[in-house]
Amino acid sequence: MTCVTPGPGGVPRRAVIAAIPAASAGLASAAVLGAAGCTAPAARPPGAGAFRFFTAHQAAVVEAATARLAPGPADDPAEAGHPGAREADVTGYIDRMLSALGAAGRGQPPVPAIFAGGPWSNRHAPGPDLMASFIRPDPLAGIAWRKRLAGWRAQYARGVAALDALAGGDFSAAAPGHQDAVLARHEASAFTSLLFEHTIEGLYAVPEYGGNRGLAGWKDISYPGDAQPRGYTADEVERSDGRDLVDDSGIVADVLKLLDAL
Repeated sequence: MTCVTPGPGGVPRRAVIAAIPAASAGLASAAVLGAAGCTAPAARPPGAGAFRFFTAHQAAVVEAATARLAPGPADDPAEAGHPGAREADVTGYIDRMLSALGAAGRGQPPVPAIFAGGPWSNRHAPGPDLMASFIRPDPLAGIAWRKRLAGWRAQYARGVAALDALAGGDFSAAAPGHQDAVLARHEASAFTSLLFEHTIEGLYAVPEYGGNRGLAGWKDISYPGDAQPRGYTADEVERSDGRDLVDDSGIVADVLKLLDAL
C-alpha cells in the first residue's frame, strides 16, 4: 500500500523537517509524526558498510525509525526525488558516532571521528581531503565525550528495546503506520527526539562524519557545501537563492502553533 505521509495540518513531512531546527529536536516527535505511514519498509541501500556499535537488529530498528522521521522515496511516494535517512546512510552516521572512543587495547587508540580536520576538503580544491584527517580530542574533551557517548549508547540500547516492545515484537518488521504510532507514543518521546536530532545531523553534516552519503542531503537542498579555499564570488554572494518555499507555505506558523500546544 502507498499513500502520502503528511505532517501536522496535512503538510508534507519534509516541510516540517525543514521548518524545525535541530536545536528544537526535543519537541520534534509530535511534529514530525502526524499521520500513518505508507510504503513497505525499504531495503538498506547498497554500499553501506559493516556496523561498529550496533548489532544487526539494532541497526535495522534504527534504520526503520529514522526512515519514518526523514522518509525517502522508498518510504513515501510523496518524497520522489528527495533522498531521506536511508539514502544518506543516517544509520551508518549514528553507528560511527556511537563507536567513537570505544577502541580499547594496547597503544594509542585510533583518532575518533569527533573533530574533523581542515582547513578544507577536496570538494573544491585539488589534493587530499584534509577534513578526513580527524583531530584527537585533548584530555578534557576526551573525558566529556566519553561521558556523552556512554549516555547515548545506553539510550540507544534502551530505546531500541522500547520500540520493539511497543511494536509488539520487532519494530523494523512492523507496518509503517504502526511504526509512526509507536514513535509518537509518550513512552518513546525522549528516544524519538534523540533520533530526530541525529537524523538531521546525518542528513546534512559534512560527509566525513559518515552520513550525507553522496552529498544526498546537500544536493536535495541545493547546498554547494564547503567552498574553501575557493570561496564565493561577489556574484554568488549577491545572488538570490529564489523563493523561500518553506516561508511561503505557511508551515512555519503551523509548526509554531503545534509547539505552543505541546
